[in-house]
Amino acid sequence: MDDIQKHILAERALAAARTCVASRFAGAAFTYLAGSLMRGEGTAFSDIDLVVVFPSLERAWRESFTEDGFPVEAFVHDPQTLAHYLHQDADSGYPIMANMVATGCIMGSDIDSARVIQAKAARMLAAGPKPLAGVDYDLLRYQVTDLADDLRGTRPPEEIAAIAALLYQKLADLILLGRGAWAGRGKWAPRLMRELDAQLAAEFDMAFGLAAAGDGARFLALADRELAVHGGRYFEGFRQNAPLEARRLE
Repeated sequence: MDDIQKHILAERALAAARTCVASRFAGAAFTYLAGSLMRGEGTAFSDIDLVVVFPSLERAWRESFTEDGFPVEAFVHDPQTLAHYLHQDADSGYPIMANMVATGCIMGSDIDSARVIQAKAARMLAAGPKPLAGVDYDLLRYQVTDLADDLRGTRPPEEIAAIAALLYQKLADLILLGRGAWAGRGKWAPRLMRELDAQLAAEFDMAFGLAAAGDGARFLALADRELAVHGGRYFEGFRQNAPLEARRLE
């Protein structure tokens, strides 16, 4: 798809977004229109991401629908529920909502309030995730160790591929969060690794590709090398307490 086609697609997406906000979300104070289409990177299969903010709601929600042929993902909030999910992003290390707010095109009547929240989201992104520490860090190290250990023995190729698929996200999280960078799920994980370290990302992609084809040696070596940065394998002494309410009286 050339630049002219991408521009036309972006204009169509913008018109579709305006139509669905006016028809489905009348009364909204403002909306952030985000996603690859607005960045000029979209394809015919890309969706429109909307963060719709009302002055006040009983509860937030998300919904999916189609508008003028575009799949739309709408995240509907008021300022307080939006603040909750922005802070949740900061705690989790996955800035999904923060990215949409910080990079979104603003539509609506209360532009000033939208810009204030957008600036806060941008500052949060610039500050980076909180340091990887505590029980979340221990659990991530344990999960990478456990999955890496599953690659050590001789296994059928299909089992190696299945283990590698599970290890991919956990190892990417350890690489990114362990270096003070935001993490990402799905397509965002390789993108963020390329931004962090293009050579490491290329090595990761090659090793995972071999593992997906049934040869897990390079992916295992990469996991072991990354674990060494964090004190080595973490199995002995790992403990995870169940919640106190985790019981059922029959």
